[in-house]
Amino acid sequence: MKIAILTSPGQWFVPHAQKLAQKLKARLFYSHTEISGFEVVFILSYHRLIGGEFLAQNKHNIVIHASALPQGKGWSPLFHQVLEGKNSIPFSLFEANEKADAGAIYLQKSLNLTGLELYEELREKQAAFCLELCEEFLRLYPALTPQEQSGEESFYPRRDPECSELNPDKSLNEQFNLLRICSNDEFPAFFYKNGKKFLVKIYGA
Repeated sequence: MKIAILTSPGQWFVPHAQKLAQKLKARLFYSHTEISGFEVVFILSYHRLIGGEFLAQNKHNIVIHASALPQGKGWSPLFHQVLEGKNSIPFSLFEANEKADAGAIYLQKSLNLTGLELYEELREKQAAFCLELCEEFLRLYPALTPQEQSGEESFYPRRDPECSELNPDKSLNEQFNLLRICSNDEFPAFFYKNGKKFLVKIYGA
């Protein structure tokens, strides 16, 4: 079976995509315009919409999204749900189409968290679960039957560095989930005191 992995270059998922490509003996790509003639393309942490003319060049184009679609479409669904206080995070593995997060679903399974994971561990668990779902899809393929999405849809907005702002008048306990999804390096937590900005970084002891 010809398998390809597609991810965006220069971002957190690249080492995990490389690991999956090696395990599946698949080819790794960083642009969808270079891909054609594959039976299965796993599109993981890829930040561009793909047109139908490219999707049609492969038999299956598989995306994994960390929400119970059609709920939670959009950006950073894992982080949004952690911020909501959820410890059971549903993941949907589905067939890509020209619309964002809208294709027919093959698998839905949940990743269970302890509620204490910080950014790096959340990313590690997210990646490991995505890789497990890819392998499960291949084990069950081609017997899986996709189900069209149904029910009311919802969308998560894009998160930017300003979303990491803490409220100095609230307790650490009240804001712990926000601290969990802040990256110490890329978008650290911060607050303002008398007009001066202070960074807050968190590490597990």
